[in-house]
Amino acid sequence: FALYCSDTRAGAHKYVFTPLIRYFLDGEQAHRLAVESAKWGLVPRDWKEDDAVLGVNLWGKHVSNPVGLAAGFDKNAECIDGMLGFGFGSVEIGSVTPKPQPGNPKPRVFRLVEDEAVINRYGFNSQGHEEVLENLRARKRRHQAYGKIDWNRSHQEGRLLGINLGKNKTSSEDSVDDFVLGVRQFGAHADYLVVNVSSPNTPGLRSMQRKDILVNLLRKVKNARDELPEPRPPLLVKIAPDLDDGELGDVAAVVHDCQLDGVIVANTTIGRPDTLQNPKIIRETGGLSGPPVRPRTLHCLREMYRLTGGTVPLIACGGVRTGSDALEYARAGASAIQLYTSMVYDGPGVVRRIKDDIVRELNGRRWVDVIGEDTKQ
Repeated sequence: FALYCSDTRAGAHKYVFTPLIRYFLDGEQAHRLAVESAKWGLVPRDWKEDDAVLGVNLWGKHVSNPVGLAAGFDKNAECIDGMLGFGFGSVEIGSVTPKPQPGNPKPRVFRLVEDEAVINRYGFNSQGHEEVLENLRARKRRHQAYGKIDWNRSHQEGRLLGINLGKNKTSSEDSVDDFVLGVRQFGAHADYLVVNVSSPNTPGLRSMQRKDILVNLLRKVKNARDELPEPRPPLLVKIAPDLDDGELGDVAAVVHDCQLDGVIVANTTIGRPDTLQNPKIIRETGGLSGPPVRPRTLHCLREMYRLTGGTVPLIACGGVRTGSDALEYARAGASAIQLYTSMVYDGPGVVRRIKDDIVRELNGRRWVDVIGEDTKQ
């Protein structure tokens, strides 16, 4: 039984353990248990090798599959290897703030079980730069002890480590200093860096998506990145799904002008679609994630791909539960996808199931063959 459960594909994870955890623990307790379990290696692995058709080249690096873990799960770089063991092609830690901060008062995570969605208002709870840096250094030392680590900064061949940068609640609303400091602190540890200006749970943060503020922010952040020693990590910005088409156009213009390396589309939404079924929980303040977000994210992705002309990689994030979901994002222009909420409902095996779904639906084609396909027809 132990051998059976050591594989993420074991049905017990989806049909027994995950439902039991949801029944006995609230959202944040379950999240903490998952992080601690992964930290100490008490989680299953995806033992199956990725099919070659899943491979994608991102920023000059080969990634074995396009399915990534979104920021917000491993906020403090505690369980990177456990998450890579689930079979993700990339793991994004954070958001990390310069100073430690507790985030918003509890309760701050709410499951919408009928919709297989989540509302959270964590509020950038973070152990701060120094603690997260020490976790990254300790991990590097462990990998050095085992041998070669020069594949990527993830220390695993064909996998990437992203670091998502946030700002402290106490920093002034238009301050760029927290992000600049984040680039300087974490640039040497990341395969890519993400400027997060789209969390709905930090007052004033989303206003940084305004064109005039965003230009100033990204120019200064990119200058800091360009001052780093080689190899410099690619720099991405993560946007909200609540931007209208005009605002998306502004973001695309700034991405072009500042020569950014990519965009993550998108964060959680403050919207509450009519399809939501729990009238009590939908009144909770916070960002909504999961399948109800997907239509809006898909629209933003298509528009951003059109506006950027496919010149920069776009990472789609929002409501991915199946290989069909992932491929729909790819056809709309996504070079890769990220997920998080689907693990809450489907367990760790969702990563392998999505990858197998993609291979089956590609039917001999490659993932890279379908990127942006909808816009080319």
